[in-house]
Amino acid sequence: MRGGQSLAEALETYLAQWSERTGIAVETWALPSTDVPSRVSSGVMATMREALSNVELHSRARTVSIAVTVGRSGLRMTVSDNGQGFHGAGAGRGIPRMRAAFAELGGSLSVNSVSGEGTTVTGVVPRAR
Repeated sequence: MRGGQSLAEALETYLAQWSERTGIAVETWALPSTDVPSRVSSGVMATMREALSNVELHSRARTVSIAVTVGRSGLRMTVSDNGQGFHGAGAGRGIPRMRAAFAELGGSLSVNSVSGEGTTVTGVVPRAR
């Protein structure tokens, strides 16, 4: 991250600015307490920006919940909103971009949306062997 910022610091800064700009509340459930390789940090930040852009543009959510954790098995990112959700046909270019970012890191990304209840994006990057 820029200027030696950790992923957690970069996320805190970005989430605070995004919430202030959009008026959508951010609940941060967890941020990584350990260093994350810069390649993984960059992919997570790009995906987080895309996910939050989708929340802002499409969801009509009032709150978004964020968790990024790092454990023995690797990194897990969850972005969940309480917006209107969407049907599969509503997917544009953002979801494929997010999936590609996690695939480049050797991980995977899933999107679960329930109409009227919101959307959850979950990305997992296994720990490098």
